[in-house]
Amino acid sequence: MTEQAALKSTALTDLHISLGAKMVPFAGYNMPVLYDNLMQEHNTVRNAVGVFDVSHMGEVFVTGPAAGDLVEWITSNDVSSLYDGRIQYSCMPNEQGGIVDDLLVYRYDAEKYLLVINASNIEKDLAWIHKQNEKFGATINNVSDEHSLLAVQGPKAAEVLQKLTDEDLSAIPYYHFKVGTMAGIEGVIISNTGYTGAGGFEIYTKNSDARKMWDAIFSAGADSGIKPIGLGARDTLRLEKGFCLYGNDINDTTSPIEAGLGWITKFNKPFVNWEYHKKIKDEKPTKKLVGFKLVDRGIPRQHYPVCDAQGAVIGEVTSGTMSPTLNEAIGMAYVPSALSAPGSEIYIEIRGKLLKGEVCKLPFF
Repeated sequence: MTEQAALKSTALTDLHISLGAKMVPFAGYNMPVLYDNLMQEHNTVRNAVGVFDVSHMGEVFVTGPAAGDLVEWITSNDVSSLYDGRIQYSCMPNEQGGIVDDLLVYRYDAEKYLLVINASNIEKDLAWIHKQNEKFGATINNVSDEHSLLAVQGPKAAEVLQKLTDEDLSAIPYYHFKVGTMAGIEGVIISNTGYTGAGGFEIYTKNSDARKMWDAIFSAGADSGIKPIGLGARDTLRLEKGFCLYGNDINDTTSPIEAGLGWITKFNKPFVNWEYHKKIKDEKPTKKLVGFKLVDRGIPRQHYPVCDAQGAVIGEVTSGTMSPTLNEAIGMAYVPSALSAPGSEIYIEIRGKLLKGEVCKLPFF
């Protein structure tokens, strides 16, 4: 069996191919990375409205009387602060001091939560959740293969989607959600989280309704310059906002404290391996994830060495690109805490040359 044949498809894969998308293997799926031009797709989301098919993401429901206690234990953020219709960004720490995954936690009610997890981690995450659930006894239901997810992003997203629903989208604040009817489809999850920093909503439907939803959105957006957008632009958009990508900027060896995710790591309650991360916080991390811009001409890429002024390797680039919005080479990297302050001078080794960079505050844009 060829690699392409072994890849999973979303409900919209054939549509993307018919639209001329460049398809690539991503997290076990055949996904559209580009339809036309990355710069144009990026700018469409920044200035108008674009639609991403991100149906490869995982959805896991945790229900029952012990649901809240399980989610509280496996995630680093404070689940007790959630209320019905509220969403929380969080991470699942492992027992070795790193992160199993970063995720979104949706609270329906005290006994029902939806965990939205990364596609490449679905099997790993489920195994971890089931292992931790042995002492809780919550009900875990993986519905990842049943749902499609469209991210409608950009300053015109709300205006376009409002044509398709009686739900008042302006009444769904950032990091909140509602279940309602959209495009005549009932039981749609309408969520406001975003991974682009451009505003917009995520629309969860059953696979059988995915094409109907896609067509309705594009019809409603016809006068707004709506376009399909590939995962390439999703990456440049999220990097401009300094959002972490699992497998690049965080992984099973990085602490959320080192990654600048102290704001989702709350120590008012115990969670998996919480003492380890509290010690890092209390004693200050020895390395930190920082944003940087290149002063010299070049483009940083993942795994490129980061060096000090003497050329000694002190870290590596986790994410990097040429920012379409800023027209500057930007990236993120782990560096010693002594070099983590904005304005610190670092060097990126690219093809044997040391190119000067400067640590800067996140987000870039």
